[in-house]
Amino acid sequence: MVGEGAAADAIARARRLPDLGVGLHIVLAEGIPVSPVRSIPDLVDSEGRFPSNMVRAGFKFFFRPGVRRQLATEIRAQFERFRQSGLPLDHVNAHKHFHLHPTIASLILRIGRDYGLRALRIPNEPVIQEAGITGGFGAWAMRRWTGQLRRAARRRGVVSNDQVFGLAWSGGMTEARLLSLIPHLPDGLSEIYFHPATRTTPHLAETMQLYQHDAELGALISPRVRQALDLASAARTRYGLVTQAIP
Repeated sequence: MVGEGAAADAIARARRLPDLGVGLHIVLAEGIPVSPVRSIPDLVDSEGRFPSNMVRAGFKFFFRPGVRRQLATEIRAQFERFRQSGLPLDHVNAHKHFHLHPTIASLILRIGRDYGLRALRIPNEPVIQEAGITGGFGAWAMRRWTGQLRRAARRRGVVSNDQVFGLAWSGGMTEARLLSLIPHLPDGLSEIYFHPATRTTPHLAETMQLYQHDAELGALISPRVRQALDLASAARTRYGLVTQAIP
C-alpha cells in the first residue's frame, strides 16, 4: 500500500529479504492516494482520502469518463511509486479486491504492462466442505466476477492463481484452520493470504476490530503448518517464480 505511512519502513524491510515476493496492493477505497488531491478531486472525500462507499465509487468509475481519467492517473501513480522502491514487482492485487471492477481491472492490466506486470491475484475461493469453507450466493457471485477477471488477465498474458484462501476466514486464518485446509488443497496454484501483526495498534483496532493478527502471524511461522504442507506435497512458492517458469 504505497501511499500509507508505513510504506517506507516496509520497503526497507523487504530490501533485506531478497527472496520475498513483494506485490503492489493498489488502494482505491479506504486509503490515502499517491497523486496530488487536486488532480483526482472526484476520487477523494473532503479529507483527501478514498471513501469507503465502493458501490457509489464503482458507478462513477463505470459511467463518467472524467472520473476514469482520474482513476488512470492514480493507478499509474501507484505503479510509479512502487517502481521507485527498486523492488521487483512480484504481483498486483487491490485493496478490498476492488480490481474485480471491470474498469479498474482494465486500467491495471493496461497500465501495468508499462511496469512489468506479470501476475495478478484472482480472489476465487472454492467451496471445501471438509475444511468448513461453504458457499452461498456471495460465493456464486464472486465466481462470476472472477471468471471475467481471469479471462481479461489471460488475454494480456498475465499469470493468475487458480484459487485463493482467506476470503471466508478473513482475519481468522489461524493455525487450526490452516491445518484443516491443507489436506484438501486443490491442484494448481493456491494463494493463502493473511493479515499478520506482532501487536494491535489503535488504527488496526479501529479498522479490523475482529481480526486475529497475532494468531495469523503464529500460523505463518508454525512448524505444524510447515509439516502439514510437506506431508501434502505442497510446494511453497511466489508469483515471480511461477512467471519465470513460463516461457
